[in-house]
Amino acid sequence: MTKWPDDDVILYDGVCVFCSRWIRFVATRDTERRFRFTAIQSPYGTRLAQAFGIDSNDPDTNAVVHGGVVYFKSDAALTVLSVLPGWGWVRVLFAVPKPLRDAVYSLVARNRYRIFGKYEECFVPDAEVRARVME
Repeated sequence: MTKWPDDDVILYDGVCVFCSRWIRFVATRDTERRFRFTAIQSPYGTRLAQAFGIDSNDPDTNAVVHGGVVYFKSDAALTVLSVLPGWGWVRVLFAVPKPLRDAVYSLVARNRYRIFGKYEECFVPDAEVRARVME
């Protein structure tokens, strides 16, 4: 597991419609405003991606830094969900073998633009979420 100094940061694909909806989903439910967000296309997001070994031109995962540890793919999604109020029950999904969880994650990730679409430019969040964006 990679260490990173900033905590509770979600790295996402800013041109991916599905990924941007994920950020809105998290921001809406994150009543403690714990998580901050950075698009992989931003200068900070590109630095994170490079540090974590993610191809910023063709990202195949989101990532989250939580507790100083970087999580990828299904671990990232489940880690974020498990911290949100009312979503702690998703921790049981960690019992599903990681290779199986990541295979499903990768299938969606590979087809996300075809299924959900792609923005021409990076998704611009509303003012409340924008205050939590790291550029």
